[in-house]
Amino acid sequence: MMMRTNKFLLSMVASAIALSGISTLAQAEDGINVGGAVRVNYAYKDYSESSKDKAGDLTFDMAAIKFNGKTGDWGLSAEYRFTSSTDYIKYGYGYYELNTDWQFQFGINKVPFGNPGFISNSFWFGIPYYLGFEDDHDIGVKAVYEKNGWHTDMAFYKNAEYGASENKRYATDLYTGTINGTEYNNEETNQLNLRQTYKIEHEGGSTTFGGSVEAGQIYNSKTGNTGDRYAVAAHLDSSFNGWNLQLQAMQYEYDAADSADANKIGVSVVSWQYEIASKGQAYSANIAKTVTTDWGSLKFYNDFGLMTPDVADSSYDDSLQNVTGVAISAGATYTMIDFIMGKNMTFSTANNDHVGLPEMGDDWDKRVNINFGYYF
Repeated sequence: MMMRTNKFLLSMVASAIALSGISTLAQAEDGINVGGAVRVNYAYKDYSESSKDKAGDLTFDMAAIKFNGKTGDWGLSAEYRFTSSTDYIKYGYGYYELNTDWQFQFGINKVPFGNPGFISNSFWFGIPYYLGFEDDHDIGVKAVYEKNGWHTDMAFYKNAEYGASENKRYATDLYTGTINGTEYNNEETNQLNLRQTYKIEHEGGSTTFGGSVEAGQIYNSKTGNTGDRYAVAAHLDSSFNGWNLQLQAMQYEYDAADSADANKIGVSVVSWQYEIASKGQAYSANIAKTVTTDWGSLKFYNDFGLMTPDVADSSYDDSLQNVTGVAISAGATYTMIDFIMGKNMTFSTANNDHVGLPEMGDDWDKRVNINFGYYF
């Protein structure tokens, strides 16, 4: 448990980059700019005797290099990251700007599903991330349209950014391999995404309403047969005088062909693999308040997530996660201090390395995480 949690901490940086508001790379009119980040992480696990004995652990998190820029109507955006144990690409794509309204992206780009950006404020992400539906990046083409408050994303992805048997990846994808004695042979393929949002400007801020649809196939590399998968979501992101409210409700289903157990499926992320309920709902409710100062800003937040399994096995239990924290932005630095509570939830509990499966015990586990980053 401790090894996979440390690997997880060594890899998660993108949420802080995007949420901090720090522009690590100013896009040039002509030419490619280079930037990046270096991060360290402190973790204290209330459910780990060794962690309590040592008063937590301070480790190297990661280093990232980013490329961004354009020449004429053509551009490039990419990020590659290095940890103490591995390295991998987060995204890398070229794009073409047809006009001021349309952009086309080719390569490993961000899957348009759910609340634009993130459905979380914390370093820890929200429950949709662990199901494969937050800040995911796959290989394909995407068309982006934006005008008069309307924003449309249409995309086709041939497959995930790495092969299905590879677990070194930034975001959660289906996994081929054995987990807890169950053999999985599933690969993501032929995925379609559509997301539509509308942004309303109002006194003190703005509100964005949206809906997302995802549909694709699941290829069984052992039998050659194909299953299906889908997800739908409704989301809202509203800001008013420094306050921000995020709400999202989603349903998903992985219907794999020739499955050993139709109630669950295997996924992998950041050098680890675990199981999730093959069908269920996920609900997110996040609130944040940003306070500006002479030296930067403070963002206080609470992110709550609930996953309810919807499978034939009645022993499957809900998974819950709550993160209370503050993000401190000062110059080129960004620090996130999080208090995480998890119940029947992977990465935030001692004995429940899954999402939505039968729970071992009936307690909330707690941990503290502090992540410090310098961006250039």
